Amino acid sequence: MRIIALFLLVLPAVLATYGIKLMRDAFFGELTDIFMHIYIQFIVGLGLFVGGLYFIGGFILHRDRKRHLIKGGKNNRYPQ
Repeated sequence: MRIIALFLLVLPAVLATYGIKLMRDAFFGELTDIFMHIYIQFIVGLGLFVGGLYFIGGFILHRDRKRHLIKGGKNNRYPQ
């Protein structure tokens, strides 16, 4: 089970890294062959980056909520 969870986190991380590469290439004017315009390449790269970051952040937030490690809510572990 842990290996499946590892693959679930590695795939979005790889996609986010590829998104950063696409944005960098678009910024410096290097067009990848599968895209017709640089601005489309930049938008796809931004989408991959934000999507990967969103998935990893959601995974960490879900794990922390499950273990009651976040502040607030009805099961407040850190009373003020």
